[in-house]
Amino acid sequence: MIPLLWRFHNIHHVDPELDVSTSFRFHFGEVVLSCGFRFLQIILIGPTFSVFLIYETVFQLGTFFHHSNVRLPRRFERYLNLLIVTPRMHTIHHSQEKEETNSNFSAVLRVWDTLHRSLRRGIPENQIKIGVPAYPENENRLWSLLSLPFRLQRNYWKSAESAGDGIK
Repeated sequence: MIPLLWRFHNIHHVDPELDVSTSFRFHFGEVVLSCGFRFLQIILIGPTFSVFLIYETVFQLGTFFHHSNVRLPRRFERYLNLLIVTPRMHTIHHSQEKEETNSNFSAVLRVWDTLHRSLRRGIPENQIKIGVPAYPENENRLWSLLSLPFRLQRNYWKSAESAGDGIK
């Protein structure tokens, strides 16, 4: 985890419920950085407009899907997850447990987590608590979230009461 980038991406993770709206919940600073990175990719790779449009469409649909709270039949999802990121797989990435959050990063194809050894499975859904412990739901207000990257950071992985102060 890169601390400066996490300050911005944390806004996406403090959402206490994982659903399609989570896929829209990004700090404008992260969006600007992402757009800059994508612009650099376009310049370096030089895809045609149609290839870029197909890529962005697949990427966004994948993001909407794996952030959704859709519950697929387990057997079907097990097979589907051999190829793409499914909601159950990505739920682990949004866990309040640091080790679980630091897994399942892939956006569309599961192969990237397999190759980078960041794939994590087998955690029962009822044991996964979504969000960031140091930033409880009652602090999920627009101004609080927009200013979050610029404020003193709490210890993300401790509850708000025990997170204390100090930059982490």
